[in-house]
Amino acid sequence: MRWTPSSWRDFPIKQQPTYEDEKVLKDVEAELSSYPPLIFAGEARTLKEQLAAVGRGEAFLLQGGDCAESFSDFNTPNIKNFFKLILQMNMVMMYSTGKPVVKVGRIAGQFAKPRSSDFEEINGISLPSYRGDIINGVEFTEEARIPNPHNMIRAYNQASATQNLLRAFSRGGMADLNKVHKWNLDFIKDNELGQRYKELSDKIDKAVKFMAACGLSSDKVPQLHQTTIFTSHEALLLNYEEALTKKDSEGDQQYYDCSAHMLWIGDRTRDLTDAHIEYFRGIANPIGCKVGPTMGEDELIELIDALNPENEEGRLNLIVRMGASKIQEFFPKLLKRVKDEGRNVVWSCDPMHGNIEKSSTGYKTRDFENILSEVEQFFNIHKEMGTVAGGIHLEMTGNNVTECTGSTSCSITDEDLASRYHTQCDPRLNANQALELSFMVGNMINK
Repeated sequence: MRWTPSSWRDFPIKQQPTYEDEKVLKDVEAELSSYPPLIFAGEARTLKEQLAAVGRGEAFLLQGGDCAESFSDFNTPNIKNFFKLILQMNMVMMYSTGKPVVKVGRIAGQFAKPRSSDFEEINGISLPSYRGDIINGVEFTEEARIPNPHNMIRAYNQASATQNLLRAFSRGGMADLNKVHKWNLDFIKDNELGQRYKELSDKIDKAVKFMAACGLSSDKVPQLHQTTIFTSHEALLLNYEEALTKKDSEGDQQYYDCSAHMLWIGDRTRDLTDAHIEYFRGIANPIGCKVGPTMGEDELIELIDALNPENEEGRLNLIVRMGASKIQEFFPKLLKRVKDEGRNVVWSCDPMHGNIEKSSTGYKTRDFENILSEVEQFFNIHKEMGTVAGGIHLEMTGNNVTECTGSTSCSITDEDLASRYHTQCDPRLNANQALELSFMVGNMINK
């Protein structure tokens, strides 16, 4: 079938809002389509090349960020803390493994969220579910829960400002290896994990000084002074994605979703006959798809063929989200089938979404031990199969929140969750937990 940026509209679609005024929606879509792209096609092609290296085992993918970005928490300190954290994790993994790390943020567009139910009930009152700030408000009021098309304009503006700040941080000197000690977040510095990172920083500092003595200083070698962080989000709200889909008239003449460098399809919207698969098959960006325990072997091969018919390296990232108790049962047969069929994919592990549980105090949480267990099993399964464990995909924040229990670095209990539980949707690893996990992942890759 012939593909266009709008051909998805002829297919069934899940997890979408119902807007009250169709004319207002169309006006917003038209306004958005006239706006400049948030990314350039050449950047997406560069990411695809780097993901091809990940698929061959020559690099490692680190993808992480907020569960859902919000309008209310949009500020410079939050973005800077995220930037520092991902640089710390990158340095730990790169130093441990000797491999380049491809850094992809869940940022500058991660505004829409799928929900398990269309409605939410509190104290006998039922209202439409919160679906992310790009759609409606988190406040539990009838007015806030009405889908508002103008939120797409606000989401674009926030994504644009976030992209601009990330580029400034990446190119303006904050990523300079001479400043590796300054990446340490204030609330990490004084604990055991901060000391561990300091010891690593000292080693890197000595290596940088040695290279400078050899004439390879950061003012002469851009790789020592700059970095690149690509952006990504779940492309759930296709009205927004279509409006920012543009043809690369200067390059390969293909269509790119210019809202982010990489987009992915969630486990709830990956039906082969539905709108999201139709939209994704036509964009030239590197793309991802979540793979949960309900995925069948034949279904997975059909999905790969639909999204990557040319079997192109770096095009498709399969993001495994089984849960610690299910990955050993369901993942090996899927991995073996893809290997036997000779399909080129990047495998990464999302240890967050299959491990959500309800705490004794009523908060939705994730236990660090389950997260770590799923990552360890993911690596072990690949080792046994002789395939490449390409990366990890985390919901995390550079802030000192208390949303996930456990870990040796901060020992959050059920009773601690209430103190700094700030997420608008799902619980995130805080900076301590994310950095601790990166040390452990570095050790797993070495094995």
